Amino acid sequence: MKILANDGISAAGQQALENAGYTVITTKVAQDEIPNYLNTEGVEILLVRSATTARAALIDACPNLKLIGRGGVGMDNIDVSYAREKGITVINTPASSSQSVAELVMGHLFAISRFLHDSFKHMEHGDFSTLKKNYGKGVELRGKTIGILGFGRIGQSLASYALGAGMNVVPITHTEKEYEIPVLIGNGTQVLVKLQSATMRNETLGLLDYLSIHVPKQANGSAVIGSSEFSAMKRGIRLVNAARGGVIDEQALLDALANGTVAAAALDVFNNEPNPDQRLISHPNIACTPHIGAATNEAQDRIGEELAELIIGQFGRF
Repeated sequence: MKILANDGISAAGQQALENAGYTVITTKVAQDEIPNYLNTEGVEILLVRSATTARAALIDACPNLKLIGRGGVGMDNIDVSYAREKGITVINTPASSSQSVAELVMGHLFAISRFLHDSFKHMEHGDFSTLKKNYGKGVELRGKTIGILGFGRIGQSLASYALGAGMNVVPITHTEKEYEIPVLIGNGTQVLVKLQSATMRNETLGLLDYLSIHVPKQANGSAVIGSSEFSAMKRGIRLVNAARGGVIDEQALLDALANGTVAAAALDVFNNEPNPDQRLISHPNIACTPHIGAATNEAQDRIGEELAELIIGQFGRF
């Protein structure tokens, strides 16, 4: 079977597939040329990441397509239900990138607590004494309360890191539930910490010093955090979005920064990627990264290997 990994695949994943008898093509095909390429080359498996979409029109145009795989967690760039109605298997790799995303969020938490993102920009050409004064009122993570909205694999991985940094962690879920979270101490020793989740009520939001968002893009396109949610938050909250663009109302975020409700924010995802709102990119109290949550060497290896395992499990070896 032929596989087009249109957004690439790790060497480890490609090797595993080729060892099992698959032909892996890593040629980058333009979006509008994919149907013709798949049909002409006899490709039956399409692997994508964020750059390539697999919508109904593409699915209809490729009658030989048997599987669409997303290297990563969110599948909002694939018409999943429609593909499955057509008998096409759709897979993703939710377990592979959790640690990488959680570590990026921790980096952002430190950055927006100590003005690292802005001081990095200005140290080379700024006046040292002025910069020291501007960035000399940071806050510590230890002892602060972080809400983690969405408590799947990534949220739980983040909780482990946040607990290790001495933070109080509040999982925010649809229904209240107790979780056991492993925390590393010493030389790899783990201890289990029990956490009780809360639902996203005003009183919950009002307790938080930090909020990290880990929910999928909503089917109707609506924001999960908008003006009403910001109005319920503690003044001076700091928040991170490494989930999907659109889960935060970006204009409402800018308004909340302007009125002091939000002290600082960090964004790895945006509406209208790859051309996000320049007001976000240039804002001194927003730390921005270009959707790199899963972009570590280790995560890419795990993603490729998980895709290979799922494909081989579906179709076997040749």
